[in-house]
Amino acid sequence: MYIPKHFTISNAEVIYDIIEKNSFATLFSQHNGEPYATHLPLLLNKEEGFLYGHFSRQNQQWSDSVGQNVLVIFQGPHCYISPSWYETNQAVPTWNYVAVHVYGELEIVEDEKELFESLVDMVDKYEKPDSSYQLENVDENFIMGMSKGIVGFKINIKKIEGKAKLSQNHPTARQELIIKELEKSTDQNDIHIAQLMKRNIKNSKG
Repeated sequence: MYIPKHFTISNAEVIYDIIEKNSFATLFSQHNGEPYATHLPLLLNKEEGFLYGHFSRQNQQWSDSVGQNVLVIFQGPHCYISPSWYETNQAVPTWNYVAVHVYGELEIVEDEKELFESLVDMVDKYEKPDSSYQLENVDENFIMGMSKGIVGFKINIKKIEGKAKLSQNHPTARQELIIKELEKSTDQNDIHIAQLMKRNIKNSKG
């Protein structure tokens, strides 16, 4: 990923937080000699250095992804930035965003226990704390039958790149003008980018 120095996220915990908050990812590999992508939720295991997920068995991307160096993209908040918000119109529009790219080797999870545990972790992540649904309570035979329709995998993380393009290449006064306009919006992407920009300015001031 192209990352100018001032847009680089170097803090590993910040990167992990982006992954966990934006865990519906896009997984790219070469399939039948062409680029191929699947959109799916992935779970991060920081301690082991793996991403866990599963394909539909009918999605043949898994069949030739094993051993490949695959790319996973986690897309954070993003929004349009208008030059009309600046102190001058002698400027061009841009787009602010946060993204993380993860590179690693994909392997199939053959162990049924490891696969089931990854599925339980995924359900626990997305179900609300007061939800009555727990995968462990579903009939074992039903789970085994449904599991035949998926292929579990894990990605051994080799490299992570984080980018936060938050107008850091503009003067602080202009960044504050942008924040002011974004905070008028009801769009959650706009609001989140404004919050990240404010935090970035605060951190840069020490």
